[in-house]
Amino acid sequence: MVFGAIIAGLAVAGLGSAAVYLGKIPSPFHRAFSTPTATVEAARATPCLPDGTLPVGYKDVSVRVLNGTDQAGLAGTVATALKDRGFAVTGTGNFTPRPLAGTARIVTGVPGLAAAYTVAAQVKDSRVVLDGRADATVDLAVGTEFVGLIDAAAVTLSPDKPMTSATGCVPANTIVLPKPSSSASPTKAAAPAAP
Repeated sequence: MVFGAIIAGLAVAGLGSAAVYLGKIPSPFHRAFSTPTATVEAARATPCLPDGTLPVGYKDVSVRVLNGTDQAGLAGTVATALKDRGFAVTGTGNFTPRPLAGTARIVTGVPGLAAAYTVAAQVKDSRVVLDGRADATVDLAVGTEFVGLIDAAAVTLSPDKPMTSATGCVPANTIVLPKPSSSASPTKAAAPAAP
């Protein structure tokens, strides 16, 4: 009797599966195919500038300098150098997690792209990335390969000449941005250590 019940159950399951396979009965697990939109993560993507974007005047760029290395006082040194060029430095701090590989990471929101590229022109091999902030402020996080700002005379920005987007950049509207919060920001400042 037990074996008969098992065989009958298997027969019903087999007939049901065949009916679903042949399309006679709709599948309870049916899900339409979907194509994901072409998006990339903010941490891995460099946004392109809109065509014709001009540099921002240094005095109009609000930049915070963050130390992504174990070298004490580096953020303060870079902040002073940027102030000497006329940038509006809003403070210093530590980048987390440390160490930050590369020369520098420049983080901003979509409204700050022009300002970020203006700062990027000051640091060789720097990388611009987006976060979810809604203003044009910029964070410059210096990394382990940072050796100093480019000589001011060698900075190739002209107030009336549009800037060039970084090689390999992607349109900003295809980048998935984290929600604006201190935990989501790639430039969360840590208080204790000396920047």
